[in-house]
Amino acid sequence: MKKVVFAIGVVALFSFTSCKENASSKIKSDNVAEAAVRDEAAKAVPVMTFEKAEHDFGTIEQGTPQETAFKFTNTGNAPLIITDAKSSCGCTVPNPPKEPIAPGETGELLVKFNGQGQNQVTKTITVTANTEKGSELLRIKAFVNPKGAAPLGPVK
Repeated sequence: MKKVVFAIGVVALFSFTSCKENASSKIKSDNVAEAAVRDEAAKAVPVMTFEKAEHDFGTIEQGTPQETAFKFTNTGNAPLIITDAKSSCGCTVPNPPKEPIAPGETGELLVKFNGQGQNQVTKTITVTANTEKGSELLRIKAFVNPKGAAPLGPVK
């Protein structure tokens, strides 16, 4: 038993004394410079700023196609890349730009709505991009009158 305790003590003594090298002497200045550049680049992010986040088509007749464009500007400091745009249903089709949007440049996301539904209809479009938030939410709405019915519409 004494031999086991002695052996553990010797191993522990070697372990603790072998780690006493100066760690700061192992740092390479090239690696520090690379890390600083990488960290600065990570701070550069695009920001998607929309002119409007919601569009109201007003009162429409059922089955009448509608479309609108959501205009935006990249107010960040890195190229904006839209990776996906999905709507809350198949009656709404978003068409985002395919090319990256440079900082300070503008773009537009075209949204087509087929006019289906009845009464007050609201649809959402989720835009996935390389922004800090990762996604933006847009909304379209309309009051849809049934085909051939007398115009109702919301009271204004």
